[in-house]
Amino acid sequence: MKQMFPILVLSLSMITISCNSENGGKTEKKAADHSMLVSDTPAVKVGINIGEKAPEIDYPSPNGENIALSSLQGKLVLIDFWAAWCPPCRAENPNVVRTYEQFKDKEFINGKGFTVYGVSLDQEKSKWVQAIKDDNLSWPNHVSDLKYWQSVPAAMYQVRGIPANFLIDGKGIIIAKNLRGEALGAKLAELQK
Repeated sequence: MKQMFPILVLSLSMITISCNSENGGKTEKKAADHSMLVSDTPAVKVGINIGEKAPEIDYPSPNGENIALSSLQGKLVLIDFWAAWCPPCRAENPNVVRTYEQFKDKEFINGKGFTVYGVSLDQEKSKWVQAIKDDNLSWPNHVSDLKYWQSVPAAMYQVRGIPANFLIDGKGIIIAKNLRGEALGAKLAELQK
């Protein structure tokens, strides 16, 4: 049996090689061609860490129209994970509203204007919509898949507790995380032109 193991490993390696080579190297060629078409700027890794490009989120707003995070490119954006049923989120909302009103029309080092992209972990649309109204969340970018803790965007961003947020610059790069209270306004002031 011990003598069969190297043969099995070798056979599996050959199968893997043949599966990859069956496409005639097209995948590798496409990747090589693509890199030649892109500018000399190195690609930024998509991820949830500071310095990485924020993963795309594209989910329905309360009126049913999808809003893509990428549609806000050019602005500083606070991706804000929250829910109507979350007391700490609701307690933080006045600070986010105040900060939004203060910085929405400002010029930043890498972005023009500031907005919030609210991602709700609610299950009931009516409660989500009522919380937006009650807390005066005046920015237009509210989305939710209404899946509570099974929220796909929350899973993508590895959100395990709310409120949670990610600040991205005009190019969609994460520049800060979990800014609450005075820290959000202080960071935005630091990034102003």
